[in-house]
Amino acid sequence: MYESITEFDFTLSEEDVLKGQGIDPNRASPKLFSKAGEVIKEANSLIKPAAMYTIVEVNSFEHQRITFEGGSFEGPLVAKAMAGAEHLNIAICTIGGELEKRVEEIMNENPIMGVTLDGAGIAAVRKVSQTIEDIISELACELDTSLGMRAQPGQEGWPIEQQRLVFSILPADKIGVHLTESCLMIPRKSVSFIIPRGKELSSSVIPCDFCSKRNRCEWRKEKQSS
Repeated sequence: MYESITEFDFTLSEEDVLKGQGIDPNRASPKLFSKAGEVIKEANSLIKPAAMYTIVEVNSFEHQRITFEGGSFEGPLVAKAMAGAEHLNIAICTIGGELEKRVEEIMNENPIMGVTLDGAGIAAVRKVSQTIEDIISELACELDTSLGMRAQPGQEGWPIEQQRLVFSILPADKIGVHLTESCLMIPRKSVSFIIPRGKELSSSVIPCDFCSKRNRCEWRKEKQSS
């Protein structure tokens, strides 16, 4: 069984669009803020958010493999992030393909606007996935159990090929998302993720722990100093 959601209540701000472009709003110029504001109306008209998620029970955990009904995930990231999980929340989110098509249309004639609109799309995907995370968190709270870190196939320590298993569990075509032979999602403004749930999960594990750039990442250094 799975839950499918097509009704979302969120709005994009200039700050969201800037962050979607990888720009710190606190350091952005008035011109960048203005450009971000210009695309919000069009972005909202092009975004078609949809998501689905399910919860599977864990059968066993051994070495770098966690097994459940329907298959198993494995890899170094799985070993650390999902150890102690009793259930796995598995989700796929998208904003559809219309915004991507528009970005491609205007990129040559107005690349600044194209990049800005693309940033709005990235921000919207984050909003959709955050909504699903909130639903997952509320359920965990009701059950008085803990959640682990959000992890995605393709992160360091977790082969992207395991995306195929996610798509075998959830009928993503029902929300218009498909997987290519190289395990990339179409539309590209889509994301899949797994959040483990259990009484014995470690809350100290974070995605940065698995990144090979962690020792030279300026974003991570800034977060640690704040």
